[in-house]
Amino acid sequence: MMIIRKANPNDAERLATFLLMAMEDIVFKMIGTKDHEKAKHFLQHFVGTENNQYSYQNCWLAEIAGEVVAAVNIYDGASLGTLRLPVIDYIRKNFNKDIEIEDETGSGEYYIDSIGVSLGHRGKGIGTQLLQFLIDEYVDKQQKTLGLLVDKDNPKAKKLYLKMDFKSAGEIIFMAKPYEHLQKNTPHRGGAGIFS
Repeated sequence: MMIIRKANPNDAERLATFLLMAMEDIVFKMIGTKDHEKAKHFLQHFVGTENNQYSYQNCWLAEIAGEVVAAVNIYDGASLGTLRLPVIDYIRKNFNKDIEIEDETGSGEYYIDSIGVSLGHRGKGIGTQLLQFLIDEYVDKQQKTLGLLVDKDNPKAKKLYLKMDFKSAGEIIFMAKPYEHLQKNTPHRGGAGIFS
């Protein structure tokens, strides 16, 4: 049986591993190197601290028999600017890199930033169960809109999201690459559109 729980600071290393699975190319672009250890250290720093977009405060873990098998990073899109500031400052100070990052979310949605599932547990419906948990928690209980970006080169992921009733809300350019923006709304809200 799978248990989904809020992450805590002690989960930092595991969380960094799972989030990096989902966003390795993006982290490489952010820090300006394809060094996997530096990328993991970068994420681990933020996952283990508070008040930033990758913080454990914004993460859930999925466990089976006490083993973490997946993680998801989700936060209020309206808070992106505030949550991203420490990330930008850290990149400038530690990687001597001035960086401009497009907003991948905004007001009006809870943004699913990253979902990572362990290699040994892929194809077993864990990602689907985690998404269903987020729908139950945010859309059904809290009456919030969920949003995410899907790589246009990943039709398998898009098929899963559409099957779970996410709808297209346009296109967003993020890290100089176009992504499709999908949203899942409460039944009475209908299509929210981009950040409405």
